[in-house]
Amino acid sequence: MYLLPLGLSKQVYAGTTSLFFTVGNIIKAAPWLALARPATTVWTLMAICLLAVPSGVWLGWRLHARLGQRQMYRACYGLLLVTAMKLLWDGASGYLR
Repeated sequence: MYLLPLGLSKQVYAGTTSLFFTVGNIIKAAPWLALARPATTVWTLMAICLLAVPSGVWLGWRLHARLGQRQMYRACYGLLLVTAMKLLWDGASGYLR
């Protein structure tokens, strides 16, 4: 959300967000594994989901190549709007209960 108004090139934007989330998830992984001690079924699910990573990377590369700068920013703002609406809905429905 912070990077969108900066108008970075789509390569810099995609690289920065990818690196940010990769580092953030690696930092979160060790404490989560130390606190949660996942069951065997969770480890199995993580291994199955890990198989989806190469196809996600491939799809991301294809989408990045197909979208122009303007289209990518529109898609990002659209996804941000959907996320904001979902969070507002969750907050309002939890508040009204």
